[in-house]
Amino acid sequence: QVQLVESGGGLVQAGGSLRLYCEVSGSIGSINFMGWYRQAPGKQRELVAHVTGGGNTNYADSVKGRFIISRDNIKNAVYLQMNSLEPEDTAVYLCSANLFRHTGAMIPDWYWGQGTQVTVSS
Repeated sequence: QVQLVESGGGLVQAGGSLRLYCEVSGSIGSINFMGWYRQAPGKQRELVAHVTGGGNTNYADSVKGRFIISRDNIKNAVYLQMNSLEPEDTAVYLCSANLFRHTGAMIPDWYWGQGTQVTVSS
């Protein structure tokens, strides 16, 4: 069974930093890309950042220059370094992975973590 296990959320003051970690567990074929989304109360889920297997990255405008996404292809893991945090960054952060369930699979599937709460106080 494929699972995405996240860690690293918490409470931090504005201007502080947090590092999120997510690892894919279970037997899989290969991973296309991994990323982080967030959802604040009363708001739609939004993409924060994602990274391809080759290391290409994409960020939401609101986090550019403050957040850094990186990937460990050996561990099947993704990190999100969050710096200069703002109260507006408060949300549940969800890890996602687009992956092939087994070698030879033709169509990738999306998998999601359970989410980790990030709260930034002013």
